Amino acid sequence: MESIVLHFLKFELTIPTARCFLERFVRVAQAVTEDPLMELESMSNYLADLSLRDYAMLCYSPSVIAASSIYLARFILLPSSPPWNSTLQHFTLYKPLDLSECVKALYTLCCNRRLPAIRDNCVANKYCPPSIPQEYFHDL
Repeated sequence: MESIVLHFLKFELTIPTARCFLERFVRVAQAVTEDPLMELESMSNYLADLSLRDYAMLCYSPSVIAASSIYLARFILLPSSPPWNSTLQHFTLYKPLDLSECVKALYTLCCNRRLPAIRDNCVANKYCPPSIPQEYFHDL
């Protein structure tokens, strides 16, 4: 039975990655933004890619990393609006509180204070806000 399924799929099997979820989540995030930002997709991809360089990020599922990347990208690029809303919650199935630990871990990776030379070369200071207000993680 397994060989029939594998032959039907032409042995093209992969596990879902954050990138798989990001494609859908970015479309939703841009749909709920008044002026869709091209930077949102780039920033989200950058943040998701950052999770690959830290072993501690393996405790989060790919969908949580993708949703957290959207959350943090919206927080950085759209500081005047809440980073999460009911539409994003509906499509991702995550509440802000569900993402809080992963968002904080991604934020630490993004604004790595331990490696300032790398951060200064790769990420402009405007993309490293001082902190994420705790009230952004309350339920909608």
